[in-house]
Amino acid sequence: MYLTYPDESGSPGDLNTPFFVLAGVSVFERQTHWLEQALDAIAEPFEQRAGTYLELHASPMFSGKDGWGQFSAPERAQAAADVVRVLTHTRPRLNVFAAVVEQSQMLRTADILPYGYEVLAAKFDDYLARRYHRGDAQRGLFVLDQKRATEEKDVQALHRTFKQIGHANGRLRNFAEVPMFVDSKSTRLIQLADCIAYWIFRYYARLDLWGWPQIAPFMAPLGNGRTGLHQVLDPATPARLATAPQPPYPFPPAQPAAASRAAPPAQPAGQPVARLAPNALIIP
Repeated sequence: MYLTYPDESGSPGDLNTPFFVLAGVSVFERQTHWLEQALDAIAEPFEQRAGTYLELHASPMFSGKDGWGQFSAPERAQAAADVVRVLTHTRPRLNVFAAVVEQSQMLRTADILPYGYEVLAAKFDDYLARRYHRGDAQRGLFVLDQKRATEEKDVQALHRTFKQIGHANGRLRNFAEVPMFVDSKSTRLIQLADCIAYWIFRYYARLDLWGWPQIAPFMAPLGNGRTGLHQVLDPATPARLATAPQPPYPFPPAQPAAASRAAPPAQPAGQPVARLAPNALIIP
């Protein structure tokens, strides 16, 4: 099974965020453990100094908020680069899906999030269908950040509609279940999706090329020149994007891997704590 972790950057209807990005990273089920370990290793040195758990969210890392303010800008930039670089260092390849919507090109603000979700779900479904036709029959699942209960119900209802009735270009056929929602603190992979969505947003909204060149090569291949990237843009926007300058702060190179810490000495096992009543009937 392939799990795709989508997250968003920008807010529908907010004039300060002219773009809305819904982006997801697709992971084969057996990769999740190793990706969690790689992302934990990036956060761990900072958490040891801060004395608390730190989420790898790109905006706070960039601006120095939510616990990241105690670290210098070069340190935060290195951590942010290492998160994005996980795409490069992971085998088998990770695939990115993204819907980029310039809000001025949508007639109704209320349609922005559903449209982005429809596009992302359809592209992921196409990716799974392509694998099926190549002899790799896999199902898929969306794992989203749990933010508001109403949004969770709305997205799940929307997904059922796309599966049972259809969307603009067909029906979803390769999903195992409706989307699952989790707290972003529970999985680093939601945090990775957040970072990907943020740097895509920075490119389109701010002409910031810092993270985009690292992410763009990992857009999912869908055949016939199609990729996992879908864009709804003002006709003048591509020319504006072509003028994006090189960032004044370079993308930091990879750091040498830290030496593994010695494992703590094993403690002698004590008596197991009883969990069942003495006379409980156990029927295996």
